[in-house]
Amino acid sequence: MKVIMETNIFVSSFFGGNPRKIIDLWKKGNISLCLSKDILEEYIDVLQRVGLKEEDEIEELLSLFAKGVNIIFTTKTPKIKVIKNDPDDDKFIECAVALKAEIIITGDKALRKIGEYMGIEILSPQEFLKTYRPH
Repeated sequence: MKVIMETNIFVSSFFGGNPRKIIDLWKKGNISLCLSKDILEEYIDVLQRVGLKEEDEIEELLSLFAKGVNIIFTTKTPKIKVIKNDPDDDKFIECAVALKAEIIITGDKALRKIGEYMGIEILSPQEFLKTYRPH
């Protein structure tokens, strides 16, 4: 299953809970993480800013990104304007469209409010874990 994880999923994963379960699914290869250059840059920027206590885990994530573990990467995304109050989040929808991802997982209210875009479901971590069935 191809998914997009909004940045707050990675940040929240350091505190455990559902975001950590989702990151573990990705690390184990149960889901594929779809990325674009803009998303990856935001992940790295935010993780380096907030993760001082979890240096090992940040290094592990950066290593997984660098190795492309369970990652599908696009260099080309369409320009889509959907989120009026936070246009910076459009990059998640753009990447999902480009890579034909099935789900965007997010805790972001503006993104979740959309609910669905071109057949791509936009779910909270809890909603995703309720509906996810490993292949």
